Amino acid sequence: MDKKNNPSPITYSSSGVDIDAGNALIEAIKPHARRTRTDGGKAELGGFGALFDIKNAGFLDPILVSATDGVGTKLDVAHKSGIHRGLGIDLVAMCANDLLAQGATPLFFLDYFATGKLKPEVALEVIAGIADGCLEAGCAFIGGETAEMPGIYNNDQYDLAGFCVGAVERDQILSPEKVKLGNVAIALQSSGLHANGFSLVRNLIQQENLNYNSPSPFDRNISLAKSILSPTRIYKAAVEAAILFGGVTGFSHITGGGLIENPPRCFSKDLCLRLSLKHRPLPPVFQWIKSTGNISDVEFARTFNCGIGGIIFVEEETADSLLRVIRETGEDAWIAGQIESRIDKPVILEDTKNSWA
Repeated sequence: MDKKNNPSPITYSSSGVDIDAGNALIEAIKPHARRTRTDGGKAELGGFGALFDIKNAGFLDPILVSATDGVGTKLDVAHKSGIHRGLGIDLVAMCANDLLAQGATPLFFLDYFATGKLKPEVALEVIAGIADGCLEAGCAFIGGETAEMPGIYNNDQYDLAGFCVGAVERDQILSPEKVKLGNVAIALQSSGLHANGFSLVRNLIQQENLNYNSPSPFDRNISLAKSILSPTRIYKAAVEAAILFGGVTGFSHITGGGLIENPPRCFSKDLCLRLSLKHRPLPPVFQWIKSTGNISDVEFARTFNCGIGGIIFVEEETADSLLRVIRETGEDAWIAGQIESRIDKPVILEDTKNSWA
């Protein structure tokens, strides 16, 4: 056969996948994973599977709790602004905070990073952020997957997913039946948008013809991108300190669904939460979104955290003591409401006219 008529040999590299770049990225990631070692997880990458010793982590009769999440269309802001590291923290936070809602301690974390064309410097920045988040959540970063998928993703885009497993002693699980009439709601301040509502925010930014790299309309000292990309807060220290003190009956992570849909996941259908919004001013990012977008109170409250990233439900007699314990962990926390008998709505928002005007 005449070789001149044969096509050039096809390789994986010519098809758009660079194995060597992927291997080099794994080596670059390893030091970040080692930063997150815990008693149960060695955080060594490269094997077919990752191991975790739950007995060595100190549990006696554990129930495993798992969570998976992404960071939504916050990705688009990172792609367009070139600010990536905070997304890794977001990814861990979205999963770890969900585990805390069951009373579980985050144990280990894995990620999935998919892109059209692997850019090692971008991937490393994201994954370094994941390690940052794991350190804050107290869990080991023990593995993950980096997928180069030409033709599926654009070369300048990537997608993220995270997977976290935690454990809670069988008799310490936080479940809806534990929240009782009269329990007090302690609010934990958010760091901003966290990782929810970005489709609405991006639409608003487009309508206002704003540039992500221009000064923020509500904070002229930083760019618009930086002002909305603040990483999600991880509430492990506050929640675990409160549980250790005693009197905690529930924890609600205020994520997708906002203040309307998340609190009721923590209590039974015969109860409701009366939540006062007068104790803290609406943070500037939310003031700008609500006023510029002319957003109704209901739409606003079921889309965003509105400055409250988590709510800890506690027994009334221990509320003041628990508030002090939580504040000692460094969280800005305040008593924001109480559990009542439900007549109509599962969440009653008070003082919106004055606080959200």
